[in-house]
Amino acid sequence: MSTDDLSSELGGWGARGTAGVSFAAALVFREVGVRLGGRPVLDRFDLKLKAGEIVCLLGESGSGKSTALRVAAGIQPVDAGEVRINDEVVSAPGRHVPPDRRGIGLMFQDFALFPHLSVLENVMFGLKRLGRAGARAQAHAALARVGLAGREGDYPHMLSGGQQQRLALARSVAPRPGLLLLDEPFSSLDARLRESVRGETLAVLRETRATSVIVTHDPEEAMLLGDRVALLRAGRIVQIDTGAEIYRKPVDLDAARFFSPLSEIESVVRAGAAETPLGLVPTPGRPDGRRVTIAIRPAGGVDLGDGGTGVPGRIVSKRDAIGEDICEVKVEGVDRPIAVRQRANAAMRPGQDVFVILNAEHILVFDRD
Repeated sequence: MSTDDLSSELGGWGARGTAGVSFAAALVFREVGVRLGGRPVLDRFDLKLKAGEIVCLLGESGSGKSTALRVAAGIQPVDAGEVRINDEVVSAPGRHVPPDRRGIGLMFQDFALFPHLSVLENVMFGLKRLGRAGARAQAHAALARVGLAGREGDYPHMLSGGQQQRLALARSVAPRPGLLLLDEPFSSLDARLRESVRGETLAVLRETRATSVIVTHDPEEAMLLGDRVALLRAGRIVQIDTGAEIYRKPVDLDAARFFSPLSEIESVVRAGAAETPLGLVPTPGRPDGRRVTIAIRPAGGVDLGDGGTGVPGRIVSKRDAIGEDICEVKVEGVDRPIAVRQRANAAMRPGQDVFVILNAEHILVFDRD
């Protein structure tokens, strides 16, 4: 992509506050079960969204997050439980309200644009109830908000990837749905575009005030976009809270691993603390003899110094990131080098002896089975 093309992709969004307001809908999953190919994909799945809330469904592939979205959309029937939109049962065994009667907007990973329809016709497709004049006016407004005014006569193949994403967003919000469902909406975008497009999309969602469910596998994206984040595993929500709270207090070691890489040290509690080669880690509330895993995140878990306090270590590798150093530090008594991300320091180099200082407040402690 040329510099001019990138500049065009990053700029050109319409004025904020012009997306049009929806009547937000409440969404409830209650004990929902879905089996595909004889395998449970959602297992007694529970989730409640209040009107106007943005919730991100986060999890590994196969955790059930996209299936939950498809159930809310009315694309996937349920085998057990029920789904309610504004207290109306829209999915249950023996009951299935079709997607076009649920008041939802959908935005898929591949955008699912109609290649044979123009940009304007793509957006007007879901506005037939307004009549042609009303549909045209509302479609023009949606396209202007996403920066595609003047491209109404073009076809999807004439647009760049970022512009196709904008078109898909315009099409989903133009009918002003009470519920917006977005499935990995940024995964196909160039990394240089993702941050900008993500920020503008969030602004549009806030303007519409629609209740929104966003499926993602990216923890940082979930933290940036969601009022709450629901972490899925094997068809159930294992933790739901603000992204910051889940990051600070993950429910278990697997949840912590999902949010970032970890350096892990096994230890045993003695007198309210776990001894490690890096020093003592407080373990309040745990009895003596409890076996624990000490988990150290690369960002914030330890500091590196060139003298004074800390335990001796040696930098065995260093990579330069934008404004950061990504280091691996070998410490005697720890099986694997400890991963460290810290502010860039040109003086630090592989082979250098350093002192490693634990930041106990940023260390996670988990009971071992």
